[in-house]
Amino acid sequence: MAQPPKYFMYFPGNYRWSAAFVNMLGRASYGGTDIGELHKIGRALADKNAEDDQAWFDACVAVADEVRSRAERFAASGHAVSAAAFYLRACHYYQMGERFRTPKDKAALAAYRIAVDCFHRFVALGEVKIEIVEVPFEDKSLPGYFVHAQNRRSPRAPCVVFFDGLDVTKEIQYLAGVPDLIKRGISVLVMDGPGTGEAIRFRGLVLRHDYEKAGSACIDFLERREDVDGKKIGIVAISLGGYYAPRCAALEPRFAACIAWGAIWDYHAVWKRRIAAQFKASLSVPGHHIMWILGAATLEDALRRLEPFKLDGVVQKMRCPFLVVHGADDEQIPLADAQALYDACGSTDKVLRVFTSEEGGAQHCQRDYLTLGCATMWSWFEDKLIHA
Repeated sequence: MAQPPKYFMYFPGNYRWSAAFVNMLGRASYGGTDIGELHKIGRALADKNAEDDQAWFDACVAVADEVRSRAERFAASGHAVSAAAFYLRACHYYQMGERFRTPKDKAALAAYRIAVDCFHRFVALGEVKIEIVEVPFEDKSLPGYFVHAQNRRSPRAPCVVFFDGLDVTKEIQYLAGVPDLIKRGISVLVMDGPGTGEAIRFRGLVLRHDYEKAGSACIDFLERREDVDGKKIGIVAISLGGYYAPRCAALEPRFAACIAWGAIWDYHAVWKRRIAAQFKASLSVPGHHIMWILGAATLEDALRRLEPFKLDGVVQKMRCPFLVVHGADDEQIPLADAQALYDACGSTDKVLRVFTSEEGGAQHCQRDYLTLGCATMWSWFEDKLIHA
């Protein structure tokens, strides 16, 4: 009997589309998708070429439009609970369709604006207490959501700053376990940092290596709030955020705990390999995405801008508790990079948690077992920010 594949691929042989599809499947646990809606996207793409990102966009947006229409009908008939759930899923489909479309044309930006509006409608109609916030940052501001802690133990609750990665958004991040984290009495500030989400699409804030500036801006914002314990602010970031979070925690001593959700060690080296392979590698986005996110004119320019994206010489300065989570079968970032990050970290309280294929969660950022990844990380935050 033939051995089953090592992991599930909705589009066999197509890493990028399958990875995105599994990411969406995993977010069903947090209200992000419904299998019937997802399969409708899948059926529309069944006979499409793996590089046909116009087809991907069209399929996702068509379903997003349908789900949003249902949300509007529920809202018009006074059924807020039903409407909120459909608005949340519509947002996710719009953004997952848009993320492969670079450079961002009018159609992409229009879909993205509708997605953000859908999330704002979810905020207005849903039962979770969420504030739409602006964090002052240099001469502009960064958009975010302050998601209030549930089951809080005191008027001032611990808080976690949650940054995204290379191609994620604050709305997609919300669906990566935030509803579970707040149940533990921890608030979450979910952010679009420089180079991601609204920050790059509508404000021109491209990706930059000194992410600690954004991290410090978030702490300044949180310390002014009367419902946050300024001594118990943690940070987590996903995928490329495995560079952002450790850098922030190493260079901003006010962070009380840090999680790298997927390790990064030398991001310049990662893209040097990918470009040399002409993007014939396991990528979560089209290869030219790196130029857009950096504001680079050429691949050579992008590589030059990536040169300082290295954590050696930085994470040695970290002193707060540190957790690195990584998948043993991560095809985007090798496990050796996670080991290097862990070994170099200067914290005396550090853990490297590697998820295996046997237990699940072995793929990039535990997309193949998202609930286990989140339960592991959020329990660690609970220990460090509440019980410590």
